[in-house]
Amino acid sequence: MKLAFVTPRYGPTVIGGAEGAARALAEHLVERFGWDVEAYSTCARSAYSWEDVDPPGTETVNGVTVHRFESKMGRSDDYHAIAGRLFQDPAGASMVDAQRWVGMQGPVCPDLVEAATSSDADFIVYYPYLFYPTIRGVPLSPNRAILHPAAHDEEALRLPVFKDVFKGAAGIVYHTGAEKRLVLRHFSVGATPSLVLGLGVETHGGVENSGGAAEAAPLDPPYFLCLGRVEEGKGSLALARSFAAYKARRPGPVRLVFTGPVVNPLFDHPDIVVTGPVEEARKWELLKGALGLISPSAMESFSLVMMEAWTAGIPVVVTSYCEPTREHCEQSGGGLWFDGYRELEVVLDRLIEDGQLRERLATAGKHYVETRFAWPALLDRYSAFLEKLLARR
Repeated sequence: MKLAFVTPRYGPTVIGGAEGAARALAEHLVERFGWDVEAYSTCARSAYSWEDVDPPGTETVNGVTVHRFESKMGRSDDYHAIAGRLFQDPAGASMVDAQRWVGMQGPVCPDLVEAATSSDADFIVYYPYLFYPTIRGVPLSPNRAILHPAAHDEEALRLPVFKDVFKGAAGIVYHTGAEKRLVLRHFSVGATPSLVLGLGVETHGGVENSGGAAEAAPLDPPYFLCLGRVEEGKGSLALARSFAAYKARRPGPVRLVFTGPVVNPLFDHPDIVVTGPVEEARKWELLKGALGLISPSAMESFSLVMMEAWTAGIPVVVTSYCEPTREHCEQSGGGLWFDGYRELEVVLDRLIEDGQLRERLATAGKHYVETRFAWPALLDRYSAFLEKLLARR
């Protein structure tokens, strides 16, 4: 089997997100099955500017042959103004305006699309649905396009330009059942072969890499951890405000720790800590020391950090407005959810006061991860799906 992965960014410098998931899957397929796997991407590292940083050309990264191309255009300066007007009624937007939005969002990289669609790969695997390489590439890959949409319930999904993207896929691979239901509400792809796969998780829980990490920046319990980009669109600011209100009503030693790249700085508060990005070993130490992980984002298609939290042996708390993360909690029995401050206050009180509850939730969540998303079982399901599509073709 030969696969070509297409993502707007690719490499070890790209942390998390759909592109990180694509790289992890590509590398594990090479390791487990010895497949010939290539990746086609831009030279960008930032999903905000799409500035070319890495040199164009070809290199091998962990067994995957990576081809990088310079973009013709990154994100235009007036993108947000144009997108704001378009998103007031995305379903009613004209195709002309939607196509203009595609170019302004970036990264515009026709050389990448041409190279990927000209490859001799059995399948061309596109991550995620939202950007130029997928929007342009899928229609040019008849019978070969495998779409990993990583779709959220967002305005862009309703633009008319995406109908051809979803209808053009030979197969669609979803992160959760909730994501599949979302896509089926918007596109007539019920007959398209599909797989609810999820993301692969390293179930060793960071043990192999944790030596000495705790000394890097001591952080004493008790605390809750919010792991990922510190960004208003991810719910970080709303969570910080709610936690500040909670501490005004519940004085005590419990803190809230935000760990990850800071896109939107938070306000100062004595019980809110922002560490910025940390190394992998330090991340696992912070997870294992936490009372629980809080995921306030309503815009998730899977949430790998939830799986890492359960692997580390702690419960999770999510917003009820995010169907995929709430689905994980419901199916696993490993977490709680809230839809406003009052419910969050009750959830935090219970987790702080009841150690047995924390243990039960964490144990259930860990079992859920190990039985559904450990790499060997996940890779076997994915390979069986592709082999079946190839045989049918």
